[in-house]
Amino acid sequence: MPLNIDNDYHRFRQIVKGRIRKDLKRFMSNGEMIGRQGKKTVSIPLPQITIPRFRYGKNKGVGQGEGEGQGPGSGPGEAGDQAGEHVIEVDVTYEELAEILGSELELPNIQPRGAKEISSQRDRYVGISKLGPESLRHTRRTFREALKRQIASGSYDPGRPRIVPVKEDKRYRSWKAQTEPQSAAVIVYMMDVSGSMGREQKEIVRLEAFWIDTWLRNQYKNVETRFIIHDAVAKEVDRHTFFHTRESGGTLISSAYKLCMQIIEADYPPSEWNIYPFHFSDGDNWSSSDTKLCMELLKTQLIPVANQFCYGQVDSEYGSGQFIKDLEQNFKDEEFVRLSRIPDREGIMGSIQDFLGKGY
Repeated sequence: MPLNIDNDYHRFRQIVKGRIRKDLKRFMSNGEMIGRQGKKTVSIPLPQITIPRFRYGKNKGVGQGEGEGQGPGSGPGEAGDQAGEHVIEVDVTYEELAEILGSELELPNIQPRGAKEISSQRDRYVGISKLGPESLRHTRRTFREALKRQIASGSYDPGRPRIVPVKEDKRYRSWKAQTEPQSAAVIVYMMDVSGSMGREQKEIVRLEAFWIDTWLRNQYKNVETRFIIHDAVAKEVDRHTFFHTRESGGTLISSAYKLCMQIIEADYPPSEWNIYPFHFSDGDNWSSSDTKLCMELLKTQLIPVANQFCYGQVDSEYGSGQFIKDLEQNFKDEEFVRLSRIPDREGIMGSIQDFLGKGY
């Protein structure tokens, strides 16, 4: 890529990042971009960024300028007196998105607690060899050896410098595979899906989970995600079912905490894994006796094995909102319990800060 084009591209990426930072709260409360997820990037619609393009000048040559011709809103139809909005989609990597999120919300990097060592094979160049494939030939070392040979033999002419490597001059990068330890984390999402948790409440949880995933995947090399839904009974489900299921009936929050512990005990030893349980609800629970059981399960089982336990209460016109009050009363001084009230989509940014702002 020519230098000037490379500089232009870098400048354009900085403009894109600046626009995302400026509108981050809007992006966090809008589900449009989540529908454009790829494996490594997410497409973000950005209005009013002018893309440089060629246009023909009056001399019929090619020049640079704003350009003329059809754009968004052109073509058949009624004339209007308002300017059209130019919208483009820009692919942004999850790493870039996490960088913007961390910068704007001032999130500290996480210090892993678990010491899971996942075997990650990585090739490292460790030296120079006289044998190897041509794809690994070290050009500079090869020509250095050829120059030394020609000088030693007296065949090198400084007036007409010409270096011709022969077979014995060739040098190759040597490599070997090394196993590197990588920290690992598991996120366990739990959500109340009883009748009082409507479509909008689930959408808020879906949006918040996207940004939680984005940040934690940037902090850990390996992240696994598990999903639990509950009303009066808890069950593990896949991601799609988690965000789209709606049940009816009562709510027993303890059923979710019990299942969460079963999953951790079966698959994620706390000495090896960094564990992040996130629970979302509208604050209703079936009885005070079950709430008491929840507090006991948290104190004796879930909090001791987790990096931190996070509870997000999504406002609902049908929910009492009592459960977060019970948590505040029981864990007021608990460092590794993070609580957040989420009144609506506009509250997602503040909730992410509540959950991730301590760097645990």
